[in-house]
Amino acid sequence: MNISIVIPLLNEDESLPELSAWIDRVMQANNFSYEIIFVDDGSKDRSWQVIRELQQGNPNIKGIKFRRNYGKAAALNVGFTEAVGDVVFTMDADLQDSPDELPEMYRMIMEQGYDLVSGWKKKRHDPISKTIPTKFYNWSARRMSGIMLHDFNCGLKAYRNTVVKSIEVYGEMHRYIPFLAKWAGFSQIGEKVVHHQKRKFGKTKYGLDRFYKGYLDLLTITFTSRFGKRPMHFFGLWGSLIFLAGLVIACYLTYEKFFNMAFKMTERPLFYFGLLAMVIGTQLFVAGFLGEMISRSSADRNSYLIEAKLGIG
Repeated sequence: MNISIVIPLLNEDESLPELSAWIDRVMQANNFSYEIIFVDDGSKDRSWQVIRELQQGNPNIKGIKFRRNYGKAAALNVGFTEAVGDVVFTMDADLQDSPDELPEMYRMIMEQGYDLVSGWKKKRHDPISKTIPTKFYNWSARRMSGIMLHDFNCGLKAYRNTVVKSIEVYGEMHRYIPFLAKWAGFSQIGEKVVHHQKRKFGKTKYGLDRFYKGYLDLLTITFTSRFGKRPMHFFGLWGSLIFLAGLVIACYLTYEKFFNMAFKMTERPLFYFGLLAMVIGTQLFVAGFLGEMISRSSADRNSYLIEAKLGIG
């Protein structure tokens, strides 16, 4: 199969018929074999009934329904598990992503050798309350991840099938799939300017909470990607440096007391700074040690993604 299209959705019953028909026209015009995997993330409207009706008229349509709302990342993760196409696309169900972009993104994966191609909504049809935080968020994500994408949030992305089978998406991590892919060793990441359309039906499902959740997940994925299998390199280093600073202060105060006859050392703020530094340094070092022990006892401590084998059964 050429293409799998994973579409998470929540209360989008009005847009699904038009979206599926649009995708089918594009696929037929380009002679692609394809599947559409709708993942209903606990909708309260007629979304699941609409998916069932659409599937009766088009066997390329498949559906997965959650009993409750788990979030977009969970929907994508389940969809990735079921996808069999050579290239796996993700797109939103609200008709703001154009299926007309799919053939060129497919070509970039199959002919230009990209592992992942991310859409870039260069001209957005969103209110300023959404566009300004998004620009700041994307700037921060670029700085922390080292991936020079303009639009991490764009739902329209294309992946080589091996990419989605090699990563796990959870929490709010769907925004950082390019980061997860790079961490897994898929470094050929491209970008394509895509057309952004105004929402035609319903209303957005995202509030301001997605920004602070996104930043927390960005910090999480940045830390785990660098120190997940070697926590001592982070906690041990900073713990040692902070403890050393406290030790230097303690040595200085000891010298002052015995050689310069300075009294009432416990009344000096420096004494408490030194004591605090030694305590915090010790705690960080112990945290790193415990993290290292847990990491070494983990069932997947020696789990590595192997791209190919030669002469090995």
